[in-house]
Amino acid sequence: MSGFSVLHANAIPFLKANVDTDQLLPKQFLTGVTRTGYGKHLFHDWRYIDVAGTQAAPEFILNNPLYSGAQILLAGENVGCGSSREHAPWALADFGLNVIIAPSFADIFYGNCINNLLLPIVLNKEDIQLIAARVEARPDIQISIDLSAQTVSLGDLTFEFSIERHHKENLMSGRDMIDQSLMFAPLIHKHEETLPDWLS
Repeated sequence: MSGFSVLHANAIPFLKANVDTDQLLPKQFLTGVTRTGYGKHLFHDWRYIDVAGTQAAPEFILNNPLYSGAQILLAGENVGCGSSREHAPWALADFGLNVIIAPSFADIFYGNCINNLLLPIVLNKEDIQLIAARVEARPDIQISIDLSAQTVSLGDLTFEFSIERHHKENLMSGRDMIDQSLMFAPLIHKHEETLPDWLS
């Protein structure tokens, strides 16, 4: 997978708190084991007014054409709470989002985002509200995310964020968990050669 370096993109301001994984991707859509095909079901219960998902809810922000093509989600506190399902970040990524900026994340969801090369950024609530206000005033305005410098920039505003070094390295290198394991392939094979035949 390609790594993350710098992103210049539009954002969707959706600052609702405690959005859980079942709201991100309802359980009835957990039908596959690949990472694709879930974007159309993201926020299904809010995004559509019918069960089949054929009639868009006009007031829901993901259906607003002003935010079409946005790659950054501005979120509220405790995003991704609830279950540990990895399908939630799959749906976000499949929809076209690359970055989520929130005051806090559920721990497992945060890890699942990293493992699926979706960058979760923690900023304080007031800073996110300031960014969201500017985005709402000008939906076409772009936010710049620089993972190397660990900054979020918008016009004359720049905010720094923290991220664990190994998470940063994996995101910049485009390494998911399988790739990380394969980095140790020579050591794994060497260890396997020491095992008795009955363990082979």
